[in-house]
Parts: sequence; structure tokens; C-alpha cells
Amino acid sequence: MYDLVVIGSGPGGYIAAIRAAQLDMKVAVVERYATFGGTCLNVGCIPSKALLESSERYEEAKDHFADHGITVGEVSFDLKKMLTRKDEVVASLTGGVAGLFQKNNIATFQGHGTIVDTKKVEVKKDDGSVETLETERILIATGSKPITLPGVDIDKEYIVDSTGALDFQEVPGHLVIIGAGVIGLELGSVWRRLGAKVTVIEYLDEIFGGRADKDVARLAQRVFKKQGIDFELGAAVTGAEVKDGKVITTFEQKGETKTIECDRLLVGVGRKPYTEGLGLENIGLETTKRGFIEVNAHYETSVKGVYAIGDVIPGPMLAHLAEHEGVTCVERIKGIAGHVNYDAIPDVVYTHPEIASVGKTEQQLKEAGIKFKAGKFPFKANGRARALNDTEGFVKILADAETDRILGAHIIGPRAGDLIAELAVAVEFGSSAEDIARSTHAHPTLAEVIKEAALDVDGRTLNL
Repeated sequence: MYDLVVIGSGPGGYIAAIRAAQLDMKVAVVERYATFGGTCLNVGCIPSKALLESSERYEEAKDHFADHGITVGEVSFDLKKMLTRKDEVVASLTGGVAGLFQKNNIATFQGHGTIVDTKKVEVKKDDGSVETLETERILIATGSKPITLPGVDIDKEYIVDSTGALDFQEVPGHLVIIGAGVIGLELGSVWRRLGAKVTVIEYLDEIFGGRADKDVARLAQRVFKKQGIDFELGAAVTGAEVKDGKVITTFEQKGETKTIECDRLLVGVGRKPYTEGLGLENIGLETTKRGFIEVNAHYETSVKGVYAIGDVIPGPMLAHLAEHEGVTCVERIKGIAGHVNYDAIPDVVYTHPEIASVGKTEQQLKEAGIKFKAGKFPFKANGRARALNDTEGFVKILADAETDRILGAHIIGPRAGDLIAELAVAVEFGSSAEDIARSTHAHPTLAEVIKEAALDVDGRTLNL
């Protein structure tokens, strides 16, 4: 008898299992795939970042080394080696998760997990055999899978989802991407740097689906267009078919039917909860219309003893959020006062420049009728950014007009994903813009832009 069976070994599941084991729970993890780590480690966050890093270094050497007085001659790349390195990075981390399970005495079972009742989980293995696990509690951490579009059938060769776009064996001459969200723009950046013509078709009239601060979204679109990514906004894709080795995509835009021909088509319109075959009907657990599992403040579902975290519950689909929820869930099971402050969860897009945010956007505050002050400072006025020759972008801080408490922060610029951590901690601890402004930031660093933006909340920047 286990104290907890976790179904799914992605960031949420494996971290929850480890924390539960640290709290002296007897834990088992069920994973349907051959390797641990879920989408993030296997076909998501990690492999995409490996390719983003490799492609960015290639472009830097090809187009920007000369700015630093470095002469390298003709620059080329080996795609096969680039993909091999990506796979090696993935293998090292998925193997690391297996090692962590062993270190923490967590039992692991490879196969498809199905909930039989609130105390039993069946694991169907690839050889057809079935093993039944008895448990006091069940934690659902099965993550999400790509959303498909009607009339656009994924064939995994010419028409692919994000997984397929991580493994093109040659650079497409023309890559069309449906969806101007994180997935589309990150993978579009990879293949654009390596020589593909990239066109992004987006249903809405702005990129990032309206999630990003509008100042950030506007600048990002201008930068991406300058880099060579074309956009078709306000366009609804109605179908796609493969003819003579080409993909013909049809879409409606401003009342007009249009077509575009390309070598590969990436469907990147988002993700949905993955709960098929999980056996929710066996315990009377229903999902929302969008397929999510509702939970209470303790991450317990409507069925006692059954919990859920990560992409299967409502909220942002972020690996680090799933980890945080997993830790909080098992700590609350043990009576420890864990919590998740959803206003302090950072979000990052790993394009170049990077884009990062935490808390509310300006438009959200306006819609809620919250009075605020905004401070903004550009990277072009920062010494470290000048030395790096990476000056595109800015930091924007939004603070309550009366209390000065930081309500949101948005960065587009170099290393935004690392810089946002300071502001996430500030939001978590209820800091004011004045707190950041009066904290000493080392010189010369990119972090000084955050201090200057905080100073600008009160209209007193020092270096602009």
C-alpha cells in the first residue's frame, strides 16, 4: 500500500513525488512513456531551449561577431550534430530524474495508468501485462498535449506539431506556423536563424494571444519582423493539404480567402489537458468544457483523496508553476502550510530578445479599475547592454498608485528570463517600487535597468 501514487513524471509529478518522499510518504510514480520528465524534458522546454541556444550562437557568429572585431570567415552549421546535441541534453536530464527517483526510494512503473477507484491504479505495460497499485491517495499530473485544428491533419512529416518541429532533418525552405504564441515564435526563431523563410498566421490581431503587455507585444512584433518573420494577423486557418511535397494552407482574412504554400506547416495553437484513458469516469470525476479538472485550495478534486496539479487544472500551463503546485499539494496533505501566489508566477518567452513578465499587465489593471503608476527604462541606456551589443527592449514596472506595491513587471530584452526573478520575488514579498529603487544593484549589470525602471515609477530615473 502506497501513501501516494503520482500519475505522470513531468516537472509537476516528479517534483511532487520527491517532496512527498522527503516527508516520509511511500510514493510510486506511473509514467506511460519510456523516459521520465514529461513533455517539458522530452519534447518541450528543454529540447527547444537547446535548439534556441545553438541557433542563436550560429547567428551571432555569422552576423554579429564582426561588431566585436572578431573575424571568423565563412560560418556554417551541422544540423545533424545540432539535433544530436539537443538529444544528449534531453537524455542527461531525463536520466537525472530517474536517478532522483532512485535516490529518494520512489517506486516507478512504466505503462499507462488508469484509476480504477480512489484506492487503486492499474498500470498497463507495453507487453500487455497489468499491475495494480494500492494507495491511500492519487495525484494526477498527466500534463497536456497539443491542440489540433479542424481541417489540418498532423501527418508528422509535412504538417507537424511542436514535437515534429524539434526534429526536422533539414531546414525547411518555407515554414508556416499557425499561432503566434510562445511555441510558434520560439520554434519559428530557431528555423528562421538557420535559414528558413518563416510566416506566422495568427487568428487574433496581435501576437501572444493578448496575454503580453501591449507595449511589449508591439515592440516584439516589430523586432521579429525586422529579423525576418512575416505575420498574417486576424487570419483564421480553415484547412491544409499536402500536394506534390508542398503544404497548401487556406485561411480567411478580412473577408477574403487566401492560400499560402510552404514546405512544412507547424500547428502551434496551444495545448489542452491530457486526461484520455485516465479513468476519471470510474470515480465520477468530471472535467470542465475545456477538459480541465477543478480543484480546491489544497489541489484536491471533488473526489476525496484524489488530487491534481499542473496543466490538467485551470491556470497558466507552465512547468515551474506545476512544480510549485506539486510541492504545495503534498505539503498540505501533510499539514504544512504551503501556498502558491499566482500573481508572482513568472512567464518567459525564449526568443531574442527574451520576453518575461510577472503579475498584471497594464491593460488588466485598467480593466479592473485599479489606479497605478508605471516606470519604464530602456536597455539602450544601460552600460552592460551596450558592452554586450544587445540593447533592444526595456523594463516596465507597474505599481499601485497609493501604496507603491508592485502589481506587475514586464521585460523585453537581453536575459529577461533571468532578470524577472528579482521582480517575482518582489511581488511575492509585497515589495514596493521604492524598495527596488533603494536597493543597490551592481554596476555594470543588466539588473540596473530594473532599478532605473523602479526609480521611474516615481519619475526620478538617474541615467536617462
